[in-house]
Amino acid sequence: MPPMASVLVVEDDPFVRSALIRHLTDATHLVRSVGTALEALREVAHHRFDVVILDLGLPDLDGAEALKMLRGITDVPVIIATARDDETEIVRLLNDGADDYLTKPFSVEHLSARMAAVLRRARAGTPAAPPSRVVTVGGLTVDPLRRQAELDGVSLDLTRREFDLLAFLADRPGVVVARRELLAEVWQQSYGDDQTIDVHLSWLRRKLGETAARPRYLHTLRGVGVKLEPPR
Repeated sequence: MPPMASVLVVEDDPFVRSALIRHLTDATHLVRSVGTALEALREVAHHRFDVVILDLGLPDLDGAEALKMLRGITDVPVIIATARDDETEIVRLLNDGADDYLTKPFSVEHLSARMAAVLRRARAGTPAAPPSRVVTVGGLTVDPLRRQAELDGVSLDLTRREFDLLAFLADRPGVVVARRELLAEVWQQSYGDDQTIDVHLSWLRRKLGETAARPRYLHTLRGVGVKLEPPR
């Protein structure tokens, strides 16, 4: 794991909280901790963090609402810690901007691996070998240096990961990109499930004004991968 990350632990259970603080401090990270969502928002507004570990069962606000509020003020990577293992809930959290999640109880080794992956992706910033030029595909324009995208002259409001995914695909118009390659190049992961990709593709489709059933730019080839091409 990269050394000396600045970590905010948002956890109201004092036993879990102290265990996380001890583990992260032993791993040479700088740790601050709070027990409520409102305290977390104050911390993020006043301090820079490399990653936030966010418990969903907070006393003042549901963690899902806290996540939305955090996303309103920062793009810091957020790992959800939850006792809920409902798939619909997990998809919703990823859709609302979570970078990863852990289902309680989890081991410190599991947390370390997830943190390392999230920090690696965040520090990579953009996909491997990103285009340096402005890319135009149909009415879609992607400027990787300014990290801006427009559709038919209208600016798109994209998260960091959505932009990375769009820029990677737009630089390869008409080329089917395997999901494994997307995980490796956009998420900087050598393995993972397809759910994370599907969630981000779904979110990106909505912002491009299309659906999986009626695609315009993003086309999924079942069992193969994804391609971006101009509308016919």
